[in-house]
Amino acid sequence: MALVIRSCRCDGQWIAGVAQTCGLGVMQEPTAPQYAGAMSIHYLPAIPIEGHVLSSPGSPDHPMRLATRRAAGLDEGGWKGDLRDEVRAYFDGMADEWHTRTSPERSAIVSDLLTRGLAATGVPAGLAVEVGSGIGAYSAMLSERFDAVVAIDLSLAMLRLAPARPAFRVQADGSALPLRDGSAAVMVLINAFLFPAEVARVLVPDGVIAWVNSSGERTPIYLSAEDLLAALPGTWSGAASRAGEGHWCVLRRGV
Repeated sequence: MALVIRSCRCDGQWIAGVAQTCGLGVMQEPTAPQYAGAMSIHYLPAIPIEGHVLSSPGSPDHPMRLATRRAAGLDEGGWKGDLRDEVRAYFDGMADEWHTRTSPERSAIVSDLLTRGLAATGVPAGLAVEVGSGIGAYSAMLSERFDAVVAIDLSLAMLRLAPARPAFRVQADGSALPLRDGSAAVMVLINAFLFPAEVARVLVPDGVIAWVNSSGERTPIYLSAEDLLAALPGTWSGAASRAGEGHWCVLRRGV
């Protein structure tokens, strides 16, 4: 499988117009129901996570909440240059203390997504793309689940604090990913902005989007499962649940 990088910063060096090929192993796809022709979400039972405390002060009027809805096309304004620059500066400024927002409890939410969530939909074999990877807090977990992971973030300050491996680090705007059409089996967004057109473009026809809000409705970058369905073009179905105070949703595209 080829991973084509059109123009990006990867591990500190600029690559422009170069096709990068990485050898991907074969991951067995779990048996899964067929979702074509349906638009539905199956809500699984919530699970407790002892000790999980909300760490985000997000509210409907939080600047990042407003930006999230604009990026997803749910509110007017769109993802324009001034908003992109504002978001980049916001996360650049928080990079040095971002590690304080990680915890075993927040990792447990992602673990639940990767077990119960992906088991509910199945995942085609291939590349996983983590959009909004930040300092790489969850990249190692994803690399244990998928054969190859590309970790993408808008903030270079965040990426400089991320480990060089096991994920391939790339600085890029999530609204214009430097990836070939149909090149990813799954896109993982953990407290990250949704760009529906790019998700639809980059995923394989029966690909999966995995979405996490670590602090539930109080996550600054928050969309509900219903928001995801409303924003994404095409036909999708999947599963959602609550783990501790967090929410997750996994959707697979119907073909």
